[in-house]
Amino acid sequence: MKSKKTQLVLLVSLGFIGGMLSPAGADQWDQRTTIKFSEPVEIPGQVLPAGTYVFKLADSQSDRNIVQVFSKNQKHLYGTFLTIPDQRLHPAGKTIIRFDERAAGSPEAVRSWFYPGENFGHDFVYPKPKAVALAKANNTPVPSMPAEMAENTTKASTTLTEAPVVALRQAPLKAQKPTEEEVEIAEVFVAQDAAPPTLPATLPATASFMPLIGLIGALSLGLFGAVKFTSKVMGHSQQL
Repeated sequence: MKSKKTQLVLLVSLGFIGGMLSPAGADQWDQRTTIKFSEPVEIPGQVLPAGTYVFKLADSQSDRNIVQVFSKNQKHLYGTFLTIPDQRLHPAGKTIIRFDERAAGSPEAVRSWFYPGENFGHDFVYPKPKAVALAKANNTPVPSMPAEMAENTTKASTTLTEAPVVALRQAPLKAQKPTEEEVEIAEVFVAQDAAPPTLPATLPATASFMPLIGLIGALSLGLFGAVKFTSKVMGHSQQL
């Protein structure tokens, strides 16, 4: 019989831990995704009972690191959560939910969420005491915020300008290591900004070397003029 950890790794690769993912329930603009969990799961500050939920970005235009979780009909907001960018080498064609392993009998904790086709996902930030426990249990660093900030996640704030969300965005973030060492978050996680732009592998067909040639020509003329001027000055000095 496979151990719980072996099953965890296998199911994460399939993207189905704790529930079924609805491929039809996704919207690229705010990454809205409908997810059905067959077992209770933990998110920062609370445990969600088994059921269907909607994950989406709070404001996809100005901030890609605030995630909100709603009921299936989106009439009830369970919480607003701070995340940091997480990265996959290859995007998946379906929603991926990664979980942190917990002690026997405890619900698995949602670690990160990836929208279909995206290299960059959302790694949930946990209150420090929970982050320390998760880091030790999974032998991997976990992003954390001060414990007193946890209450802001469950307040019914729907926009980025409301006080609880503003407080979350200004929270000092750290990374908790399995050794219980606390370090700066940039030491172990992707930088907390938008995904870096990708450059095209080749120049567009309309591109040419003419601007570069023009620049080289201008520099050559400038150099020629400088040499000519220097020669005149030296000749004049010799005559004197």
